[in-house]
Amino acid sequence: MTHPSIPKIIDLAAPVAESLGLELVGAVFHTNKKPPVLRVDIRNPREDTSLNDCEKMSRALEASLDATDAITDTYVLEISSPGISRQLTTDREFISFKGFAVTIATSEPYKGLKEWSGLLVSRDETTIYLNQKGRTIEIPRSLVAKVQLEEKG
Repeated sequence: MTHPSIPKIIDLAAPVAESLGLELVGAVFHTNKKPPVLRVDIRNPREDTSLNDCEKMSRALEASLDATDAITDTYVLEISSPGISRQLTTDREFISFKGFAVTIATSEPYKGLKEWSGLLVSRDETTIYLNQKGRTIEIPRSLVAKVQLEEKG
């Protein structure tokens, strides 16, 4: 069942996407997560949708949502597209996707695991910080083989 806020969110998001040269594909409000996650899917009709497109849409839509009463409770905004690269590599991507669900693969086991999932907190020169159920996990960058946005199902 569609969340009752979705039609209002789509009415708000469609012109924002259009003003950026993007198309709104759809929106889903995952209220079963804490905090709830509003995922808005976009695409760039002229070229493959980039992380930069998602970042621009996120900033513009966040400002529009904050200016209305479309969502009154705390939530996380995710902008996604089936066409974006799912692997994070640059500092800008790590900043843009803070709070997003990621999977970190390590080149060798770290604390007994080669794969870590959680919400991206940040990265610095030596460490990637991941939130797992409210606990911050610190994974040495020297062991990280790749960091990928989790696929939405």
